[in-house]
Amino acid sequence: MTAHTPDATGRVTLTMIASEAGVSVSTVSKVLNGRSDVSTDTKERVEGVMDQLGYQRRPARRRGAVVDLVLNELDSLWSVEIIRGVDEVLHGAGASMVLSAVHGRSSDTREWIDQLAARRSNGAILVVSDLTQQQRKRLTALDVPFVLLDPVGNVDALVPTVGATNWAGAVSATEHLIALGHTRIAHLAGPRQVLCSRARADGFRATMERAGLPMPDGWVVHGEFNDSSGRAETARLLDGLGASGEEPPTAVFAASDLQALGAFEVLRDRGYSIPTDISVVGFDDLPVARWTHPPLTTVRQPLFDMATVAANALLRIIDGEPADQLRLELATQLVVRGSTAPPRATGRPGSRLDI
Repeated sequence: MTAHTPDATGRVTLTMIASEAGVSVSTVSKVLNGRSDVSTDTKERVEGVMDQLGYQRRPARRRGAVVDLVLNELDSLWSVEIIRGVDEVLHGAGASMVLSAVHGRSSDTREWIDQLAARRSNGAILVVSDLTQQQRKRLTALDVPFVLLDPVGNVDALVPTVGATNWAGAVSATEHLIALGHTRIAHLAGPRQVLCSRARADGFRATMERAGLPMPDGWVVHGEFNDSSGRAETARLLDGLGASGEEPPTAVFAASDLQALGAFEVLRDRGYSIPTDISVVGFDDLPVARWTHPPLTTVRQPLFDMATVAANALLRIIDGEPADQLRLELATQLVVRGSTAPPRATGRPGSRLDI
């Protein structure tokens, strides 16, 4: 193992422990939370490194704490994974969680901050469409520490954030399709203003350019991270190609699983077989991805682990310690299932439906 020592402030960080133990930050977080999905050998190795480096757990101030979890919406499968992860950490620490949904509206965000001030919350985990500089200043004035989970726009360098390797995930999805032999690949992108959406689109474009593959106008279609947007984007893509007389793509990379499910529906209605006529890749690996027909090839974004890492980071701040690391990105992983295959000779709809 490489020798690591506490930083200039005398702190031992989760990143140091992870590096010394040869595991990820999320694995260290799992050990801290007593998760059962960590092998005994890994748990013992991580705990040994903690003892070796003198890591101190400080649960006193966090017990009884109230933490706000603020999301755009509460009824999506994506949000459920975030809620589960935060709840596990807070429950184990003896803290309480208050859920709020702002639905992307700034008025709801202002109302939530007023409510947070009234109940004197100890901290907040924010998963919101937008948090203005004015709102950040108000949270600071209220002395409420916060962590941004999967941040949307550019954030202050001193604000702790937890995200995923979105660019690398998009690269792996696109490389998978190219390796299968696809050269006509479309991208159902997310909102233009959202950081993770831009990173996924950039990863797609970079991989296509590196492979020398064309990206005709209209083959990157922007929308939202939901199934209705996936339906609309897919219809817009196919209608645009039909009007120009172009062949449809042989593969589609969607920026979210829900967009991919919307694409499934439109492709089914128009007589395309997946993956015989068109392969489809999603992004997130929500639980539903393995139950689609065919099961969805997708990029696993560790939403649950991202939530636990964000919650642990916030609890450390509540305990009076600086954030372990201001910028954390957890690794994504390509999960290959039945919705991708080599392209057929033509992109025209086949004679049978496999959706």
